[in-house]
Amino acid sequence: MIKLRDKEINNFTEPYIIAEIGANHNGDMDLAKRMIKSAFECGVDAVKFQSWNQNSLVSNEEFERNQSYDDSPKKHFGSLREMVEKYYLREEQHFELKKYCESLGVEFSSTPFTKPEVDLLMQLDVPFIKVASMDINHLELLKYIAKQGKPILLSSGMSTLGEIEQAVRVIEEQGNNQIVILHCVSIYPPKNEDINLNNIKMLQKAFPYPIGFSDHSFGVSLPLASVALGCCLIEKHFTLDKDLPGWDHEISANPNELKVICEESKKIANALGVFKRIVSEDEKEKMKIFRRSIVLNKEMKVGDTISLTDLNFKRPGSGIRPDETKYVISRKLKKNKVYDELLYWEDLE
Repeated sequence: MIKLRDKEINNFTEPYIIAEIGANHNGDMDLAKRMIKSAFECGVDAVKFQSWNQNSLVSNEEFERNQSYDDSPKKHFGSLREMVEKYYLREEQHFELKKYCESLGVEFSSTPFTKPEVDLLMQLDVPFIKVASMDINHLELLKYIAKQGKPILLSSGMSTLGEIEQAVRVIEEQGNNQIVILHCVSIYPPKNEDINLNNIKMLQKAFPYPIGFSDHSFGVSLPLASVALGCCLIEKHFTLDKDLPGWDHEISANPNELKVICEESKKIANALGVFKRIVSEDEKEKMKIFRRSIVLNKEMKVGDTISLTDLNFKRPGSGIRPDETKYVISRKLKKNKVYDELLYWEDLE
């Protein structure tokens, strides 16, 4: 059994919903708190950030290579180093945001990229540790995370099935079997034909662990569709305004969209039901109104013998059923019946 705090995680149940704030706070703690509050009001289970800094993720060579950008100034400004410096979440800010989440009653979580950042999240007692898709082959980091004993959300963007198997095996070898594998396509946004939601079913068959969906598509259609495939968890990038400057605002869900995902995913999960044909008590009552009964298409007397040509079939369904006609043919009436009157078993000899 895998639990994120007090919520059990299983396929084909109400999905655990994570609002991925990431770096969409833009280095502004007031904005970060407004995003947390809005996500909480939408109905998420957790908000998630990213725990990296100017020294832990990007090499000097990469910084030097990205001195300027030719695309939208809304998405990029200055150099990569300048953006990382502005957007990274300081250590003390983690504690500030965790405390704010606790005041609302929503879980705080984050993705670490180095061992010290794992240690920081352990101090914060996060409910799970999310492994970014880029680190599915960072086996030393996977080992370190697994040894902490926390549930692990393993994102699978850019990976082969063999790489997912290798990552799972490394985690298991550390004695950690609390794994949720996330289907993911690491394009922002991906083409619909590249998303391959059926991979959720494939992963369900390939691994004995719950399967979730880390979504980078526009809108709400695909995360909701994933629930119909049994997805146990949805991670969706979140913003207050798609027009805000920053890396991921444009592909993120706004509050209206996130609220739809939270509310409608629960309806879908509850509507999936079971692999067994069941007629509900409400439908049984509806049968009495919507289905047909045998009626007489003419006036008939006591002792008359009933033939097929004497019968018709009309609502309501409270009399003799149409599929019981063969048991009515050639029977005699015990009472007089008028035209268009329902026939009942007690009317027959």
